[in-house]
Amino acid sequence: MNLYLLKKTFLALAESYKAFRQTPSPRLIMTMLVKNEEDVLEENLMFHKAMGVDGFIITDNNSTDRTVDIIRKYIEKGWVKEFIAETATNYEQKAWVDRMIWKAKNVYGADWVINADADELWYSPSGNLKTELSVTHANVLECEVASVYPEEEKPFWQWDKMVKSVPEPELYGLSRYSLFERQNKKVIHRTTCYLQISMGNHKVAMFPKWSEQAKVRVYHYNIRGKRHFMDKMINGGKQLEQHNSKHGGVHWRYFYQLYKEGKLEAQYDRVIGKPAFDRLYKDGFIFTDTAISDFFKKNIIC
Repeated sequence: MNLYLLKKTFLALAESYKAFRQTPSPRLIMTMLVKNEEDVLEENLMFHKAMGVDGFIITDNNSTDRTVDIIRKYIEKGWVKEFIAETATNYEQKAWVDRMIWKAKNVYGADWVINADADELWYSPSGNLKTELSVTHANVLECEVASVYPEEEKPFWQWDKMVKSVPEPELYGLSRYSLFERQNKKVIHRTTCYLQISMGNHKVAMFPKWSEQAKVRVYHYNIRGKRHFMDKMINGGKQLEQHNSKHGGVHWRYFYQLYKEGKLEAQYDRVIGKPAFDRLYKDGFIFTDTAISDFFKKNIIC
């Protein structure tokens, strides 16, 4: 165990007596690490504010589009509590998210933290994310994640086709890493007794730890058209090549290698299952879910 983690363990031990206390009126902060997210970021902030998030801490990693302008707009509105301009090119995601979590706890008084990506909408069936946070004794809530099928002719928040994991992707001619892969759960966690977040925000180390399954669902807009897919895989692959660790980002590395071989664009239709769409829908691997579009229509003017 390194000294930094050892220090955090002692701090967690010191506050462990309140690890599993209920927080009837929790303060909820969302952290986000973003890069070139102008097509989804503003709607993301509006959605989560309407869903009960008290404030945002955002780290931008060298965006070249309007992402930073959008962040500044919501700093002025008071929604974004802190903006970190991260200029490194080696994609130290875990360290950058960890930095935001500690700020959420120590600077902004967060009781709970959601570590999100700009392409995720965290949805509570109650209409407010704090509903579950206020009654649980657990300090980690595990949330199911599902991918949303891209419909490029409509704004992303109107997309109403979800996908399920396909156990035998070869039967549908799908890519090795397709939209129909099983999605790993993501976590909401308390700041009390926090130790360390995992790469991708799928797990969190707490001391002590008590996890429960949440009703919160994460709608993942991870593919938003061919151009977006190409740019994301190329930029992500380049950054991961500079990363200290070879762990994580397996799909990015795979698609980046295809890009270097000149095969990435031809792979896109197999990634979204376009040639087999009708079969996938008939077999139940694509289905309709209007929860997000209904919430926007009722609560948010776009």
